[in-house]
This record gives sequence, C-alpha cells and structure tokens, in this order.
Amino acid sequence: MKMPTRLPAFLSSAARFTGLAAWQTGHLFRKTARAALDAVQDVLRAEVVQGNGELVRDFLVGKALPMARTLLLERMAARLLLRLGLRGALASNVVGWILPVVVEQLLKAGQKSGLFDKVRQNATVQDTLLRLEELRLATWKRLVPDPGTGAELLPDDTVPPRQLSA
Repeated sequence: MKMPTRLPAFLSSAARFTGLAAWQTGHLFRKTARAALDAVQDVLRAEVVQGNGELVRDFLVGKALPMARTLLLERMAARLLLRLGLRGALASNVVGWILPVVVEQLLKAGQKSGLFDKVRQNATVQDTLLRLEELRLATWKRLVPDPGTGAELLPDDTVPPRQLSA
C-alpha cells in the first residue's frame, strides 16, 4: 500500500480547524472551571461564616440531608450563573455540566488529601476557612494539571539555580 507523500487539502484544513477549536475549548474550560470553583467556594465560605460549619462538613463528607444538599447546590448554581453572565438555555447547560465536575473533583481532592478528617477535628471558623482554601487549591490542581512544563513549586529556602553569564 502506497502512503501519500502529502495530506489532502481537506484533511489538512480539518486538522488545523480541530486544533484551533480544541485550544479554544481548553481555554474556555479553564475559565469556566475557575468560575465554578470560585462559586462553590463562595457558597461554602458564606455558610461557614454564618455559623453553618457543621452543614459544610456534612456536605463535604456526604452526610448532609438531601434538602440541605439541594439547597447548597442551588446556591452554587445561582452564583455560577451570575459569574458566567450567560442567559437562557446555554447558561443552564453550562452550569449543568461544569458544576457536577467541579464538585466531584472537590470531593475527590478532599478524600485523597485527608482534608475531611482535618475539617472534622478543627471546629473553629478560621481553621475551617483555611482548610477550604487548601481544598480549593488541591481541586484546581486536579481540574487543570500542568503536564510537561516541568514547573515545580520550590520552598522559600531553596537557592535558585545559577544563570549562565554571556
């Protein structure tokens, strides 16, 4: 079987179009995922500040009553709708697929890091807010990993590598 030396024009243009659409979709996903994660965090922080820390802990662990869980999810969806600035069916569709993904990754990040045990032990508002911030950062790393760049977070006492002088 002979392999063509050159791709047909329609195949080349289709690949180029798909690559551009995938890049744009990735950027839009990151932007929407960040808005959803911020909306979830805003609702959880507001509940903790209002004195409903036990409700937030139960929601994160999965032991919240169905009505309380529904109420929190509705608040998160409303906050996300305001952040996105979209209207109508498009907004409902976007919220309908991004919010479950973000909440699922939030719960997985909390279970993997053992953060839920720490939240159960510390009952103060300040500690709970600090743990929520740690959970947000862990969830963001799960949602948008940074593969292939080799970037890593160095401790403050690490000596930076020497630069070559020209």
